[in-house]
Amino acid sequence: MNSRNEIFQTLRDALVELFELEPERITLEANLYQDLEIDSIDAVDLIDHIKRQTGKKIAAEEFKAVRTVGDVVEAVYRLTSAETA
Repeated sequence: MNSRNEIFQTLRDALVELFELEPERITLEANLYQDLEIDSIDAVDLIDHIKRQTGKKIAAEEFKAVRTVGDVVEAVYRLTSAETA
C-alpha cells in the first residue's frame, strides 16, 4: 500500500468486510462516527485490521484525532511512508 488511493481501496474493503457497510457510503469525506456509525470498539477492530495489513500500528493517540475516512487514509499513509523515508 503505497499510494493514498491504494490505502483508500484497502480501507473501504475493510470497512465493508468488518462492519457490513455499503461501499458507496464510504467516501473520503464520510465521518466514521456519524456517517458510518462506527463506535469505539469498532475503531479498535479497525486499528487492529490496519496493523495486520501494514505491519504497523496506528497509535491510539493519533487515532483519536481521526474523524473521517480521509483522516484514516492520511494516518496510514504517514505510517507507511515513514518506513520508506
